[in-house]
Amino acid sequence: MSKFAELLKPSRTVPTTSWSASGSMWKASPKTLFFLMLGNWLYGTGEAILIKADIGQSAGTVLAQGIQNLTGKSLGWTSFYISIGVMFMWIPLRNKVGIGTVLNIIFVSVAIDVMMPVFPTPSNYGFAVVQVLIGILVIGLGSAFYIPSNLGPGPRDGLMTGLHYRTGVPIGRVRFVIEAAFLLAGWLLGGSVGLGTILVTLLVGEVVAIFFGIVGRVSKPTATH
Repeated sequence: MSKFAELLKPSRTVPTTSWSASGSMWKASPKTLFFLMLGNWLYGTGEAILIKADIGQSAGTVLAQGIQNLTGKSLGWTSFYISIGVMFMWIPLRNKVGIGTVLNIIFVSVAIDVMMPVFPTPSNYGFAVVQVLIGILVIGLGSAFYIPSNLGPGPRDGLMTGLHYRTGVPIGRVRFVIEAAFLLAGWLLGGSVGLGTILVTLLVGEVVAIFFGIVGRVSKPTATH
């Protein structure tokens, strides 16, 4: 039991793994690209699972809904503008765009569209809660595959890692603060909030940190890439 508890101990930072790239953020080994694309696909799959649970969207979607109420733009375009705005916040954090950033935007969006028909809309609330928890786990696993690739994170994940590196605050707590800020702003602007939203906000940061810890302990980094 102690070994199992140690395995699940959350990481305070982004781990270095056997597929972590070094040097250029625009080229990498096939292994690194595989884990990058797998992680992004899992991330989008987790988002699709949350959407189909239908008991509250992620905090980012709540914020997009709130801003949509003010602008009248489509939810997709509003989400895109938010992503661009978040990336401008990278500038003082000295984050850099890489091929992983581009692939995150593409793969997550495609995965959501492709995977949504695969999952059911639960027939009762209890099953919906379980589905949300599964979605959070899948997002955490996807994050732990793609972010340590070191090829550039997605917009929100880049804000998370940038704030973590600049402040030294454990990465799980930073993610919680970001999710909570998005949720509060979206709710104040009229975005819809459900139990699923609350669960994602409270749990996703810690789940990401736990999976970071798992991959960091299981996958040993190599000397070169």
